[in-house]
Amino acid sequence: MTRRTVLVTGASRGIGAACAQLLAERGYDVVINYLHNSGAADDVAKACRSAGAAVVLAQADIGIPADVERLFETVDAELGGLDALVNNAGITGGFHRMDEETPEMLARLNAVNVVGLQQCCGHAVRRMSTLYGGAGGAIVNISSVAAYTGSPGEYVDYAGSKAAVNTITLGLAREVAKEGIRVNVVAPGLTETDIHADGGRPERLVELAPRIPLGRPAKPLEVARAVAWLLGDEASYVTGSILNVTGGV
Repeated sequence: MTRRTVLVTGASRGIGAACAQLLAERGYDVVINYLHNSGAADDVAKACRSAGAAVVLAQADIGIPADVERLFETVDAELGGLDALVNNAGITGGFHRMDEETPEMLARLNAVNVVGLQQCCGHAVRRMSTLYGGAGGAIVNISSVAAYTGSPGEYVDYAGSKAAVNTITLGLAREVAKEGIRVNVVAPGLTETDIHADGGRPERLVELAPRIPLGRPAKPLEVARAVAWLLGDEASYVTGSILNVTGGV
């Protein structure tokens, strides 16, 4: 079996780690991007290698353009090409009202969630598109149910950034459809990751679970399965779509 190559941003934990490990099991060689936690990234790498994957660890801050440039240069140098991209890296900026945020907070949020994601998409297109001599590929951008709810009282700015991801995906999917590239979104709902504790509300999972029709948060692997399906051949006629993984919200 010829292995494909996938880059997963923000892959040291949570949904990104689950995506990297599942895709390794399904025949992908994996570039594991991480920001600070090299130990956690090493653990993900070990799991991917156990599944038979070639693994590249690549530290980069998706909110810094020079880091993104270096990340894709690493992909070229280490694996020689790219078949798939999972744009998972993202931040909430913490829980706060809109009138409490600062310009610096908003700039950092959008640098990672919007500008960084767009830059990653552009680099991937230049490597995948038949227009540039590529063999095609697939991109999955991770959005959020917050794009629909607006997340009042929690993080309206984050919700807005994820709504931007949905729109960017739709436009890019149509732009590169004839160049062998499919582009889709997975929009998770409440998921068991560290993002809630990192934002200062570790109790959020317990508080919000009763509002979910299925009665519980998602596990990262459940989100990763949706990502893997969209990247795979079974989704060959799916592009410009948003797949909600929200438990019915």
